[in-house]
Amino acid sequence: MRWLIDGYNVIRRDADLRAHEAESLEAGRTALLRLVTRAARATGDRFTVVFDGAPGSGPGPASGQVAVTFSRPPETADDVLVRQARQLGAGAALVTSDRAVRDAAGRAGCAVISADEFLRALSAESEPERDDDDDDQRNRPDKRGNPRRLSKEARAAQRALRRLRLP
Repeated sequence: MRWLIDGYNVIRRDADLRAHEAESLEAGRTALLRLVTRAARATGDRFTVVFDGAPGSGPGPASGQVAVTFSRPPETADDVLVRQARQLGAGAALVTSDRAVRDAAGRAGCAVISADEFLRALSAESEPERDDDDDDQRNRPDKRGNPRRLSKEARAAQRALRRLRLP
């Protein structure tokens, strides 16, 4: 599987990563890349982390399974992520909490995962899967199909997240 990650979006969703970013942008990026490299080694998946701006002088990722991309103005990291999501389609999972990017990636067929879900899956605090949507599903009249079954998009995101759950 191929993962596309909105770098600064993920960094700013986690207290530890934000603390590293407070030291410097480079420290925040390096901390995120350590997490992603660990996941890449455990899963064998390929990851592309996209950041806005120019690369710093710090070390690159420790694994050939992790690529780092920087957007070039006037293009933003969001533009790069949407373009790559369209190219990769259903074979990719995109990690961001940016609604516009999530919507565009979903239309392209990618599994879409929020930054918070991604961070939870990488943490040791991962809980067993639960279907929190049961209550919402019961209150929706006139829907066809199994009311307990997640949508196709949600099932794709769950499959992608299961790959990240580290032993």
